[in-house]
Amino acid sequence: MDNNTLSETSKFLSYILRHKPAAIGLQLDTEGWADINSLIIGAAKEGRILDQAIIQTVVNSSDKKRFTLSEDGQHIRAAQGHSTPDVDLQHIEKKPPEFLYHGTATRFLESILQQGLIAGSRHYVHLSQETQTAIAVGLRYGKPVVLKIESLRMYQQGFTFFRAENDVWLTRHVPNFFIYQD
Repeated sequence: MDNNTLSETSKFLSYILRHKPAAIGLQLDTEGWADINSLIIGAAKEGRILDQAIIQTVVNSSDKKRFTLSEDGQHIRAAQGHSTPDVDLQHIEKKPPEFLYHGTATRFLESILQQGLIAGSRHYVHLSQETQTAIAVGLRYGKPVVLKIESLRMYQQGFTFFRAENDVWLTRHVPNFFIYQD
């Protein structure tokens, strides 16, 4: 499978498993799991050719570990980033490091510095432990800027943090007074 096909398939799976499973008639459970056979059948109705081997290749090659396969290999889910109201992944609360980072584009900076980071259509704000990851995220939206988050201080003041299976840190909201431009 060439890199372009791999990338397009990964984007398709992200869209379906995070945001619009109904677009192909797919049902997710509350933990975000989808039956792989139903995913393959639904994708085929939309002209997308998937099989177990292609799905396995996408899961294994995802540098960000976006997807998780069940132990029996019959189900798949996105690790985080859901916007569908049917999914409510139960992440384990964790104490964050002193600082976490959020990558965004400069065009969003003024709004963020005024109202903080909000989850928007997603369930959580996504944060990373490395500035390089934050830069890569910001590049997807334009000229990148990295925001430094005082995550440990937030935690000490009662904010809840979770760490997803793929090492992305999650929280519901980051007030602007915990945010600094790095």
